[in-house]
Amino acid sequence: MANTKHLNAKMTDTLHSDDIPPISLDPTTEQVERWGRAAIAWMTHYLDSLRERRVYPVTTARQIRERLDAGLPEAGANFEQLLEVMREVIEPLSRHNGHPRMFGYVQSPGTPIAAIADLLASALNANLTAWRSAPAAVEIERLTIDWIKQILSYPTDAAGLFVSGGSMANFAALAAARRAKAPLNVLRDGAHHLPQAMRVYVSEETHHSIAKAAALLGIGRNNVRAVAVDERFRINTDDLVAKITEDARDGHLPFCVVANAGTVATGAFDSLADVSCVARQFNLWMHVDASYGGFAALAASARHRFAEINEADSVALDPHKWLYLPVDCGCVLYRDREAARATFAHDAEYTRVIGVEADEAFAFWDYGPELSRRFRALKVWMMLKGVGVGALSEAVENDLACARHLERLVRASEDFEMLAPVELSIFCFRYVPARFKQEMERGDEQTREHVNQQLDGLNERLLVALQRDGSSYLSNAQLGGRFALRGCVMNYRTTPRDMEILLEDLRRVAPQVEAGE
Repeated sequence: MANTKHLNAKMTDTLHSDDIPPISLDPTTEQVERWGRAAIAWMTHYLDSLRERRVYPVTTARQIRERLDAGLPEAGANFEQLLEVMREVIEPLSRHNGHPRMFGYVQSPGTPIAAIADLLASALNANLTAWRSAPAAVEIERLTIDWIKQILSYPTDAAGLFVSGGSMANFAALAAARRAKAPLNVLRDGAHHLPQAMRVYVSEETHHSIAKAAALLGIGRNNVRAVAVDERFRINTDDLVAKITEDARDGHLPFCVVANAGTVATGAFDSLADVSCVARQFNLWMHVDASYGGFAALAASARHRFAEINEADSVALDPHKWLYLPVDCGCVLYRDREAARATFAHDAEYTRVIGVEADEAFAFWDYGPELSRRFRALKVWMMLKGVGVGALSEAVENDLACARHLERLVRASEDFEMLAPVELSIFCFRYVPARFKQEMERGDEQTREHVNQQLDGLNERLLVALQRDGSSYLSNAQLGGRFALRGCVMNYRTTPRDMEILLEDLRRVAPQVEAGE
């Protein structure tokens, strides 16, 4: 923030310029072309300089607010003034998700072609409610959904659509599961009329959006049963069967099991074959949350994990993750399209389609919770058509290789240790200085627990110091009660050298953290 005064002065000069007219609701062709050139110039400079940037800014909410004009605008500004705010405030005070060492969370960098696709989609402003509303755009979405089914080897007659993200995809899938397995018309009568509590089964590592969906759908969070995981953090099917059997005996209604194709904490990949077997045994709806890991199916080294995904009744995916697209773009697939349609179709005079053939009477509102829907499919189509599956496969494979490289480096080190195996591209580890290792080796159980608590605190402080340092960015996880440094490789810019720099950054800031204890 050392240059704040200079930037504020520069912004003030720009914002008081009177030689350029304010933005019009209906600008001239020349004005739009000038704005477009300026915006693209900003984008290219920003992307070219990503690697040299701090991943995370050193700032506060108050400092950002002070840099923005909070007054309700009565008169308009010109585009150059707005772009100046973008350059001088929004850009430097953002977290840069496209940075090759942005390892926090499950975060895609986006791509220039997809950003341009979003611009084009917004200019067209198609509303993909039904075919009659956006004929070409609807066909693009239907086509790209077919391509995604091919990537997963999912049934060709399955239904699907794009939604805001994995949370909404999980919500839609659980809604379809509830209607399909309820003993009465739950859409008409409501969940409070159910004679039994409907139970859904998830592993302890399943994303919280499932419990949130259960709460919103009237199933209830307490009816989401958490199943134990094994040493690789995958769902324990013995415990799954035991909990289903117990609930059925106690008068509850088991109706759905969720398998993870890559958990958000560790990247653990449940055995789809084993979960499918249990689902068939107890007549459960099988949902696969593949929001993180689904497009790892593009990589040859991970393809075998998806062999039984075609057994799933529904699948949640996030193209805005491993298809390297900007948010928002989630996806839900339903193996039985009529089960989905029976859940979401609703008759109203203003949605009645008149005078068209069956194919043109298609409506996305019959398969998901939204009515208004933006043209998300254009960036999916442009990415797959423009870049090609081959290049995407190589990029995903590179991400997996980078995570495995980090795991090898940690296992070969004397000051770090892995806390979970690398399944896809998520890695969980911690910093363990030599003195702590010696205490762990010599001490009894009580001593080891005390050392582990000290390591939890040390690694938590180390994480904060790393984020403030700005060269690399990690997030955190709790695994077996222990604090873990957690990262996810999901960036076509990331190289094995970046994984080495990450450990170098941690080693560089660690003495400062330890000195401050």
